[in-house]
Amino acid sequence: MSTTDHAQAPPPDQADWDEVHGSAEFVELRARLRRFVFPMAALFLVWYLVYVLLADYAHEFMATKLIGNVNVGLVLGLLQFASTFLITWLYVRYAGRKLDPLAERVRESIEGDAK
Repeated sequence: MSTTDHAQAPPPDQADWDEVHGSAEFVELRARLRRFVFPMAALFLVWYLVYVLLADYAHEFMATKLIGNVNVGLVLGLLQFASTFLITWLYVRYAGRKLDPLAERVRESIEGDAK
């Protein structure tokens, strides 16, 4: 039996979506998402801009050797990757605790209304 053999509820119409978008739970879900995404995006963009500006205007600082041939520029470049993984991990953790439970309730209310 394939997954296409199961009967599915019909998709909600536009009026249903308008009702969902106006619901308190959906508004709260969007607010929680924005509380994480906007500050984190701003922080990362500032961090990236600082790195680019240092690379362009502070050649001597970026070329400062730390250990052997490893310099400040290389370490800061690798920290760009590390910060990307850190942000991803923080988002997954935040979503699991704050977003997913609320999104599940919104989804259930949509599917419950459609049945």
